[in-house]
Amino acid sequence: MLSDLLANPWRLWLTLGGALLAAEMLGASGYLLWSGIAAILVSLLVWLVPLPWEWQGLSFALLTVLSALWWYRWLKGRAGRQPQSMLNQRGSQLIGQQLTLDETLVDGFGRVRIGDSDWRVQAAENLPAGTPVTVVGVEGITLQIIRRNG
Repeated sequence: MLSDLLANPWRLWLTLGGALLAAEMLGASGYLLWSGIAAILVSLLVWLVPLPWEWQGLSFALLTVLSALWWYRWLKGRAGRQPQSMLNQRGSQLIGQQLTLDETLVDGFGRVRIGDSDWRVQAAENLPAGTPVTVVGVEGITLQIIRRNG
């Protein structure tokens, strides 16, 4: 079997590429993906144009580095186009929410119930219970609110 792989180096590179991709599926977090793809590309190159071992190794190294750089550049550009995540920032997710005060604000502070949580709220003025308000910002764990017109 080894003599067959050495007689047909494209099979060796194809086998190496398959093994690297299989190892990647076991959880290498992307480290082996580009080496596996590079090995498969070298396999195709050697199948089309027989190359000495030195050039095969150099092609593998060069393709691995180029594919990893391309992937890094693609990810970097993609990250810049995506909106900032608000995961685990529940207060920020509430901006724009329209609420009704459960209790009167004293010195501009009070509490409001949203879903199954109580939130501290702050307004520029004292507002009576039952006033419709809108969340306009978050400062720490305090929701900034204003009176809703209408």
